[in-house]
Amino acid sequence: MTQNKIWLGLSAVFFISMMSLFTVSETEKVIKFRLGEIVKNDYEPGLHFKLPFINNVKKFDKRIQTMDAKPERFLTAEKKNVIVDSFVKWRIGDVTTFYTVVAGDVDQANLRLDQIVKDAFRGEFGKRNIKQLLSTDRQAIREILIKNAMPLAAALGMEIVDVQVMRIDLPDEVSSSVFRRMEAERERVAREFRSQGAEAAERIRADADRQRVVTMANAFKDAEILRGEGDAKSAEIYAQAYGEDTEFFTFYRSLNAYKKTFSNSGMMVLDPNSDFFKYFKQQK
Repeated sequence: MTQNKIWLGLSAVFFISMMSLFTVSETEKVIKFRLGEIVKNDYEPGLHFKLPFINNVKKFDKRIQTMDAKPERFLTAEKKNVIVDSFVKWRIGDVTTFYTVVAGDVDQANLRLDQIVKDAFRGEFGKRNIKQLLSTDRQAIREILIKNAMPLAAALGMEIVDVQVMRIDLPDEVSSSVFRRMEAERERVAREFRSQGAEAAERIRADADRQRVVTMANAFKDAEILRGEGDAKSAEIYAQAYGEDTEFFTFYRSLNAYKKTFSNSGMMVLDPNSDFFKYFKQQK
C-alpha cells in the first residue's frame, strides 16, 4: 500500500513537472496566458517554465506564409477591366496583435489580408491605363503595393514580405479593342519613321548632287587651268624652237600638212606653182 502511494506521488510530481515545462522552437512564436490574460510573448527558442493550471501557452508558426489570391477584376483609369492573378508572402509580426485581432486564425488572417491587398490593387490600377499596366516595370507597382498595404497589415499583427503580380490579362472584349488601338499606333509610328526616312534620303541625295556639281566644276576649272598652262608652255617651246631654225620648221609643218591632206581620200585641184608644193620642187 505504501509503495503504491509512493508511485502515485512520483507520478503526480512527474505530471506536474511536465505541465510546468514547455518548449519554443526556432519556427514558433508563443504567448503565455495567466487565467486568460496575456502576460508574455517574447520567448526565445528553448525550454521555459509555467505554473500548471494557472498559465497556458499558445504557439504560432512564424515562418513565411503564402496567400494565393484568386484572379480578380480591377478597373483601370480608362474604366476597362483587367484580370489580375497575384500572391502575397507574409509572416506574423506582433503575435499579440495577431492573436487579439484575428484570434490567431491563419484563414481569417488571409481573408483580411486579401481585402487589404485588393484595395491596394484597386487604388493603383485605377491610376493607370491599360498601356501603362502592360508596359510599366512590375517592380515599381510591387513596391507601391507593399508600401500602401504594410501599415494596414501591421494593424493585424502581420508583416508583408512580398507582393507579386503573376499575370495581368485582359477580357476578350478589351483585348480586341486594345489590339486594334496598338496596331493603329504602331502603324502611325511606322508612317512617321518612313516619312522621316524619305525626308533624310532626299536631303542626302540633294547634298550629294550638289557636291557632285561642285566637284565637277572644280575639276573642270583645274583641267582648263592645266590645259592653258600646257598650251602656253607648248607655244613657248614651239616659238623658241622655230626661232632657232626657221627653214627646218617650215619644212616640218609642210610635211604634216601633206600627211593630213593626202591621208583623206578625194580629189584636189591645185596650182602646181602654189606654195603648197614648194618642197616638192627639186632644190638646186
